[in-house]
Amino acid sequence: MNRSTLTFLLPFLGFFLVHPFTSSAFTPPAITGIAPFSPSVLEMLPIQEGGRKKPYLVFSQETLRSLSGKTSLLLEGARVDALSLITGIWMDPAAILPSWKERELVLVSNRPLKQLLGLDPVRKLFSYNELTSSEVLAKKIAEAAESRRRDPKARLVGLQKEASDVAMRLGLLESLLSGEAFRVVPPSSGHEWLTAEQGEASPILGEMRTAWRGNEPQRFANAADKLIHFQQTLGGTEGLPAIWKLSLEVLYQKSHPFRWAWILYAMAGIILLTSSGGWVKTAYRAAWFFAGCGFILQAVGLLSRVLIADRPPVTNMYESVIWVAFGTILFALIFESIYRAGTFLLGAVPVAVASLIIADSQPVILDRSIHPLTPVLRDNFWLTTHVLSITLSYAAFALALGVAHVALGRVIAGKNSSEAIYNYLYKTLQVGVLLLATGTILGGVWANYSWGRFWDWDPKETWALTALLGYLFLLHGRISGLWGGFGLAVGSVIAFLSVLMAWYGVNFVLGAGLHSYGFGTGGFPLVAVFITLELLFVLTAFLRRRSLRAY
Repeated sequence: MNRSTLTFLLPFLGFFLVHPFTSSAFTPPAITGIAPFSPSVLEMLPIQEGGRKKPYLVFSQETLRSLSGKTSLLLEGARVDALSLITGIWMDPAAILPSWKERELVLVSNRPLKQLLGLDPVRKLFSYNELTSSEVLAKKIAEAAESRRRDPKARLVGLQKEASDVAMRLGLLESLLSGEAFRVVPPSSGHEWLTAEQGEASPILGEMRTAWRGNEPQRFANAADKLIHFQQTLGGTEGLPAIWKLSLEVLYQKSHPFRWAWILYAMAGIILLTSSGGWVKTAYRAAWFFAGCGFILQAVGLLSRVLIADRPPVTNMYESVIWVAFGTILFALIFESIYRAGTFLLGAVPVAVASLIIADSQPVILDRSIHPLTPVLRDNFWLTTHVLSITLSYAAFALALGVAHVALGRVIAGKNSSEAIYNYLYKTLQVGVLLLATGTILGGVWANYSWGRFWDWDPKETWALTALLGYLFLLHGRISGLWGGFGLAVGSVIAFLSVLMAWYGVNFVLGAGLHSYGFGTGGFPLVAVFITLELLFVLTAFLRRRSLRAY
């Protein structure tokens, strides 16, 4: 990396690091139902939703994301954030402002479903009235409900699944418009919180609504303080979340640690790629610095989720993606501290950046909301160690994938990869195999502990074993001389597809087995493109190597 490159990058880094802390507070414009002041006084108001108590800011953003796939929307030509929009519905619900049902708030992303309903296939958001007036949609929703009634364990697919998702979003909007979603009053007994009307806080809510519609920010803030005091009077210290936990979750929600982590990782990768001449050592140190800062940010983000949820960091697909990105950088930094090669960071950065961008940009597929675990999955040592070991093995194999790309990329560029790179790849694969074998055994221990049997040929178990045997075969072939470093690199790319099947395919494609808590849908086109590109990359490297050897 030369001096001009470094000079070019530093202003961007300064902007990225300073911008989140210098942005001014959002002030909504004049929009029907939205007050022209920010309801930030409500950010830390505890509210019960989704089986846990969370800050109102988090509730607002998660609710709008579930409803529309976004955390801000265009209303009357102006962009409104989730906090103001959801508060607007609460303060001016359907009974007061019927136009909420005419606003385009509900996500319908599936093109075949939109074509079936006669909707514009280009649009993604539709109004409540527009969707509920469709007899075809009502029929599809009824068919999905009947399928679930006949077999509650059956997995909806195709248009039934898409219609069911739309029905869920319509139900969510109905709960917002009716006020049922705003459970802000702790009960005197029991666990289910109440709405302000049910919990005898109607006068306070009425005062808040009057202040909201009258554009009186101070009166609104005073009424909000009354509601918070009313909560504390009923909930005491046991019924309400700790202040530090509410503050931590609000800070986590605002700071986007994983987004800034991938930006720093990308900076490290750019520096490594552009390093040359006498700046190589300086560039390497700079890459270490940026990657280390990103790693710390990501670690803080993961720790925050653990403290907020009171559970291990990996319980769903979103958390596994950010955990694998974390593990990939972790292993890269460990190997770099030993070998000082640059190869591990160069291989890890694209994997981590791509993983975190996907996690950040696909909220409908990868739900980033923090959910509580079912009782059977909580406080289980064997389950926790099993999941963390398995997903860390995915991280090691992802790092091996990155290192293999470095090696094969050199071949495509007409350069011979050194034996050292292939040795680095081999060591990375060894770590992955050790962790995958350990995780598979621990999974059997947990299965025996939970269900009384060590192995059941569940799809997840079967594909984990398939991946393990595939990588063992790859290492054995290298030791026995069946193939050299190039074959090891090609095999690392192909073998990762078995990891992808165990990780994504079982949960999102097959959707069968005992691991139902990790099931989901969507993302298949993206994965299919990835697989196609990987196979084309391997084919290109193979043909390029053969052409080079012919001369």
